[in-house]
Amino acid sequence: MSLKDLQLPPLLHSESLSVSRGSQRHITNGISKSKFIKTNAGETSGSLSSWPAEVTNQIVQKPRVIKHHGSLTKPRFLEQLESHLKRELEALDTHGFKVQELRLQVFQEVFGYLIEEFKTYKPIFSAIKNEYDITLAHLRDQIRDLQPLRAKLVLVSEQCEKRILDQRVQERDELRALKKECLRLQRVIESMRGQQTALQIQVDHLKEDLATQYQLYRDERDARKLLITRISTMTSTQDTEHDDNNEEDESEDPVVVKMALQVCREDLTKVQVELNRLQAEYSDVVPRRDWDNLNHIHEETLIKLETLQTDFDQLKSEYDALLEVHRQSAPAVLHSNPSVLQHGSDNKHIVTTPRPNWEQCLDILGGSERCKELFEGQSSQKRMEILLQQMNGQNEFFTGLGTSSDVPIYLQYDGKLKKLKLKKADVVRVIKDIWREKTSENEKNDDVRDLQTFLHSYLVEHYKDKAGEWAYSLMESIQNNLEDDLICLFNDILIGKVDESIYHGQTQLLSHLLKVLIQSDTTQCGSLTVLEFSEALRKAFPLKADQDIEELLAVAQTELKSNGVRIAYQTLYTEDTDGRHKEFLSLVKKQATAERLQYISELRMQLEGKGEVDAEHLRTAFKIIDPSLDPETLDWNISVAFQTKECELQDQALNTEVLLQRLSVAHVNRAGPK
Repeated sequence: MSLKDLQLPPLLHSESLSVSRGSQRHITNGISKSKFIKTNAGETSGSLSSWPAEVTNQIVQKPRVIKHHGSLTKPRFLEQLESHLKRELEALDTHGFKVQELRLQVFQEVFGYLIEEFKTYKPIFSAIKNEYDITLAHLRDQIRDLQPLRAKLVLVSEQCEKRILDQRVQERDELRALKKECLRLQRVIESMRGQQTALQIQVDHLKEDLATQYQLYRDERDARKLLITRISTMTSTQDTEHDDNNEEDESEDPVVVKMALQVCREDLTKVQVELNRLQAEYSDVVPRRDWDNLNHIHEETLIKLETLQTDFDQLKSEYDALLEVHRQSAPAVLHSNPSVLQHGSDNKHIVTTPRPNWEQCLDILGGSERCKELFEGQSSQKRMEILLQQMNGQNEFFTGLGTSSDVPIYLQYDGKLKKLKLKKADVVRVIKDIWREKTSENEKNDDVRDLQTFLHSYLVEHYKDKAGEWAYSLMESIQNNLEDDLICLFNDILIGKVDESIYHGQTQLLSHLLKVLIQSDTTQCGSLTVLEFSEALRKAFPLKADQDIEELLAVAQTELKSNGVRIAYQTLYTEDTDGRHKEFLSLVKKQATAERLQYISELRMQLEGKGEVDAEHLRTAFKIIDPSLDPETLDWNISVAFQTKECELQDQALNTEVLLQRLSVAHVNRAGPK
């Protein structure tokens, strides 16, 4: 909008005069109408002050007041300027670029109209406008100079942030690398500590060998000195005798003879003491030549034994083959020739009627070994007579062993105790119930009682006054059925032959296997395929060889008579009528026992050559043969070996064979992978 577009009316002469005198100018003519674009009205009202609030008496001496209904009205020129300013501001695009500069330009134009209209105030208004323009130009120049710096500042800020992120990533990678290096160094330190311990053991062993060798050298030196002294003494004695013979005329001095006799007696006493010492030290020593002869004879005997064993195995195989042929051909001979009823040197009678099942008499006769001994080579009639004799000769009562400390606590009874004649099934039931209650007690109490004490309290609690009868009857039935694995293990633990941990270890082993099989059964149908069953066995027993896994798989298929497709693993945990496990679980326990003995054998090789071993050396040996062994299990193994708690060892040392024997009868196994 230019000045030509805005036409202002000319001022009157009186109004020009009043303006020159400082009075207020009143606009009488209207401003020509022009076409303007509307803008926001709110901004206009905020930019212009209301009229006549800024008019003072100092500037206008006699203002012309136009009264309209009792109020003041704005001059027409002011109203036209405000209307023009409002239209120009409304015509601006508030969303466009450089809006503020456009608004400023509108106000500059309106201010220019004021300057051109009011001639009297034009110099001061022009000076003010010029100063503002200069200041705005200066500020625009500064902004123009700072714009590149702002962009550069943003760029530098982005570069700094990027460098900070890169530095953080680099620090994270360095930290991760340092952690890995720290772990590697820790493993190296642990390995070096193990090597240091092994080297220290070797150094101790070499010191002992050196001390032994030094003792041998010192004894040899003393023996040589003694021999030289004896030879010198014998030579001097011979020279003295020779001089005495040559000087027959010279008489002997009694004092010298007495002193020589005293010296000889002292030498004789020393020789006697040395002889007694040698006899005491070397009384049990075998001469080297005798040892070599016996060793040679022993080797020859072993060779002969191997030869005889080979011949025996061959003869046994031939005998078994002949026996099988005879067994297959005997029924055909009897059917083809019924007249053949006699054979053998003892004229025993053979009949074709069914034979009695003599295995039912095992409980009465005292077990399978006793039954085999009585019935070996006897006819049915003779076996019946032997059975009747045994039944008639059996006593109905036990005689108590007394209450002395030598008798086990569960057998400390006096007088006559009635025989209960327990069957094998009853014995198995009682043993399982004993183990169940003892396991529950061990879980509740830290102080574990031994099996003898627990058995006594169990019998007293369950059978009251008949505890003695049950104790003696139970022991008799156990002795008659030692061929059963469960009964034999219970008896060995009861008499202290093996540790109680053997039973708990077998129970945990079978439970762990069943848990793994159930987890592998995703369909929950109670059976697994052959491949799934094999994978479950490898997961349950990661240390077993492939040959052992295949053996377990073959026995499971044979036991279940599987068609090679699926294996009903739950059926493998069923028991027979006597409460015994079947072939599969028996093989699992047998393999576990073999692995335990192999583990002890490796420990024996590690401790070979050591007469006595303390806790630290035994701990080092365990770590060498089984590095993955956890500290808790290792402490338990040490306590089993020394039969005391870890805190009570106090540098104890025991014979190596004693320690290995204690470990071999306890549940000491190799630790599995973690």
